[in-house]
Amino acid sequence: MFRLALFGVAVGLAVLTIRAVASPWWLLVPVALFIPLLQRHDRVIRARRDAARLISFYDRGLARIEDRWAGTGETGDRFRQDEHLYADDLDLFGDASLFQLLSQARTRAGEEALAAWLKHPAAAETIQRRHVAIDELRGALDLREALSLAGTEIRAGVHPDELLAWTTSPGVVAGTSRRLLIIAMTVALPTLLALAWVGSSMTLVIVAALARLVYQHIDGERIEAALRHADTAAHELDVLRPALDRLEREAFVSAPLRDLQDTLRRDGRRAGTAIRTLGRYAEMHDWTHNIVFMPIAAVLMWDSHVSWAVERWRAANGVHVAEWLRVVGEFEALSSLAAYAYEHPDDPFPRIAVGRAAADIPPVFIAQALGHPLLPSSQMVRNDLCLDASTRLIVVSGSNMSGKSTFLRSVGINAVLALAGAPVRAASLTVSVVTPGATLRIQDSLQQGRSRFFAEITRIRQLADLSRSSPVLFLLDELFHGTNSHDRLVGATGVLKDLLDRGAIGLITTHDLALTAITRDLGARATNMHFEDSFDGIDLHFDYRIKPGPVTRSNAIALMRAVGLDVRENPS
Repeated sequence: MFRLALFGVAVGLAVLTIRAVASPWWLLVPVALFIPLLQRHDRVIRARRDAARLISFYDRGLARIEDRWAGTGETGDRFRQDEHLYADDLDLFGDASLFQLLSQARTRAGEEALAAWLKHPAAAETIQRRHVAIDELRGALDLREALSLAGTEIRAGVHPDELLAWTTSPGVVAGTSRRLLIIAMTVALPTLLALAWVGSSMTLVIVAALARLVYQHIDGERIEAALRHADTAAHELDVLRPALDRLEREAFVSAPLRDLQDTLRRDGRRAGTAIRTLGRYAEMHDWTHNIVFMPIAAVLMWDSHVSWAVERWRAANGVHVAEWLRVVGEFEALSSLAAYAYEHPDDPFPRIAVGRAAADIPPVFIAQALGHPLLPSSQMVRNDLCLDASTRLIVVSGSNMSGKSTFLRSVGINAVLALAGAPVRAASLTVSVVTPGATLRIQDSLQQGRSRFFAEITRIRQLADLSRSSPVLFLLDELFHGTNSHDRLVGATGVLKDLLDRGAIGLITTHDLALTAITRDLGARATNMHFEDSFDGIDLHFDYRIKPGPVTRSNAIALMRAVGLDVRENPS
C-alpha cells in the first residue's frame, strides 16, 4: 500500500513538473523512497512464504501426533522391491506406510538413506551411535525447523545422479597444451587489438577476429557445454548450501553428529564455502551473456578461463560432492527419526543385545506392551512377546480377523524400527541384530507364471539360505495354506525344524487347528499361543489379546452366517 501511495505521489509530481509548477528534482524523492520499499516488500514476501512453510511443517507434525498423517507426505514407492524379504509384507513403503510416517527428508539422498536403513538392519554399534545422535536431535526443534525452511526447494532442484556424473566426468581444459593455447590467445588478442588501435590497422583487427573464430570452432562448443553443465551443478549445489551452512555452524555435542559435521570441513575447507566459489564461477559465465560485456569476454578468452577455474574446482572438490550428499542424506534420515522420537515421547529406544562376537548373541525378541506404530492409538492393542533361547518358535492360532496377521506385522515393523536405530512402539524391547523375513503379502503372479504357494516356498527357501550365515526372525502367515492338511503339517514341521536348528527365531500363524500339533514334534523350543473371539448370535467380537495355548474353535461358519450365507451343519 505504501508503494502504491508513493507511486501516486510520483505521478502527481510528474504532472506538476510537466506543467512547470514543480522542479523535476522533486521526482528523486519518491524514487529514493521507492527502492527501500521494494527491498522491504521483498522481505515481507519471503517472511510470509516462510511462515506458510512453517505452518505446513507444524501441521504435519500435529497430524502425525493425532494419527491423521496417512495419505500425506512422500510414500517412498520407488523403493519397493517385490523380492525384498519383508518390505511389502510390513508396509514399509506406499500410502499409509512406515516411510510416509517417518520421512521428513527433502533430498533424494535423505530419502534413499532412510529407505536403506529400513530395508537393511544395521550393526549393533551403528544402532547405538544413531541412538546418541537421535537423542540429541529430538530436542533440537529450532534446527529441524530451520532446515525445513533452508531445504524448501531441494526436492525439485537436486538430481544426485546427474550431479555425481558431472563430478566424475573427464575435464575439458585439463591438458597442458590446451592451457598454453588459452594463455597465448589471452595475450595475443588484446595485443593485436592494441596495435591495431595505435596503428589504425584494420588488418590486425581481422587477424585477431580470425584467430578467435578458429579457436571458437576448435574448442568453443566443448567449453560452452562444459560450462553449461557446471552452471547446472552450481545451481543444484547452491540449493543444498543453506542446509549445509546450517549444519556447519551448529554446535553438536554427540560424536556421530560431530563426525558428520567434520566431513563438511575436510581439508580445512567448508562445503558451503566451496559451493559459493562454484556459484561465483557460474555468475562469471553468466556475464558473457550481457551484450555490453560480450565483446570484452571474447577478447579476454573469458569463458575459457572460467572453465579452467571450474576444472580446478572440480579437481579439488568433486571427490567430496558424494560425501556432501551422503552427509545431508544421513542427517535428514537421523532428523526424520528424531522427529518421530520427539512426537512420540512414550516410545523408547530398544535395548540391543550385544556380545563379544555375533556367535555369542542368541537371537532374542522380548517385548512388553508391543503395538503397531501405523495404527491409530485408539485402535491399537498391545501385547507381550518373548522369543529367546528357550522359546524359539510361537505358533499363533486363531479364527479369521482375530488379529494374528496384525500381531506378526507389529513384531516385524518394530524389529525394523529397532534395527534402523529408531524408537519402538512398546513399553520395552530387547532385540538382537536379526534379519526379518515374512510371508504376509506373498502373491501369485500371472506374468511370471507362478502360484501363491510357489512364491511362498521360494521366500521360505531364501530365509533358510540366509539363516546359514546370519540370525533370522521369520514371520510366516498361514504357513503352506495353499496345500492339503497332511502335506502342510509334514512340510511345516520339516521347514521349521531346519530354521530352528540354524538358530532362527520366529512366529507362524494358522487357523488350521491341526497345525498347532507341530509343537509336539519341535519340543520345548516351540509353544502355542492364540487369539480368540466371541459371537453373540449377531456380531463377532474380538479383544485382540494373545493368550497361551492353541485356539479351540473356529469362527468361519459364524462369519458366513453373519454376512447372510445359508450355511447348515448337516445340509440335505
